[in-house]
Amino acid sequence: MSFTVAADAYDRLMGQYSVPLAAEFVRLVDVGAGLRCLDVGCGPGALTARLVSRVGAGLVAAVDPSEPFVAAARTRLPGVDIRPGTAEELPFPDSVFDIALAQLVVHFMSDPVAGLREMGRVTRNGGVVAACVWDNAGGRGPLATFWRAVEEVGGPTASETRRAGTAEGHLAELFEAAGLNEIEQGSLSVRVEFDSFAGWWEPFTLGVGPAGDYMNGLDPTGREFLRKACAELLPAPPFMIDATAWAVRARSG
Repeated sequence: MSFTVAADAYDRLMGQYSVPLAAEFVRLVDVGAGLRCLDVGCGPGALTARLVSRVGAGLVAAVDPSEPFVAAARTRLPGVDIRPGTAEELPFPDSVFDIALAQLVVHFMSDPVAGLREMGRVTRNGGVVAACVWDNAGGRGPLATFWRAVEEVGGPTASETRRAGTAEGHLAELFEAAGLNEIEQGSLSVRVEFDSFAGWWEPFTLGVGPAGDYMNGLDPTGREFLRKACAELLPAPPFMIDATAWAVRARSG
């Protein structure tokens, strides 16, 4: 998966959705002053920054397996304890956080149940463990139009629709399998405006994530076919892209 790209490339494709989603996610979890927070799979720091604004850099830690993302997040968020690592093997002792969050990460974990279980391990008894994942299975993820166009030009069915937690109810099932308690499921929605088709399309050419992997496998002719298919599916600019994520909040211990 191409998450070794520059942080700015990720920001241009997914950051435009993950930044407003972070605001909604923090509000859902009710992050309050004085709580020690962990951001699992922090990327370049969209959610981390929102946590810092709530509790201060000294009470926030973060982890991500991508070296470029860790470096970018450290530069952007001085004073935050940001470490390389994976959800399945968090580099922290037991029960050190009040809240552990994973935004748009569970569906990329190699073992989602193990990752959620680890989040519970590092969270104090009764603390909050929460995650959100785009509703890709329901066609409400931010890249749904792109993947629909891929299918129309004869490409593979979007792999994102089959990833863990993207179908209704599945994220909650993963939380239950991880041994977490008081599980509550909801959804979060964001809306992003685009002034032009070019502004929407260009970030897909930067090699980010599954969409970037697919684009990198196309020759110039294939890319042009896909670009035209996307343009036909979208309304005339300016237009809005609505995206919805499943969100689950639970308790550790």
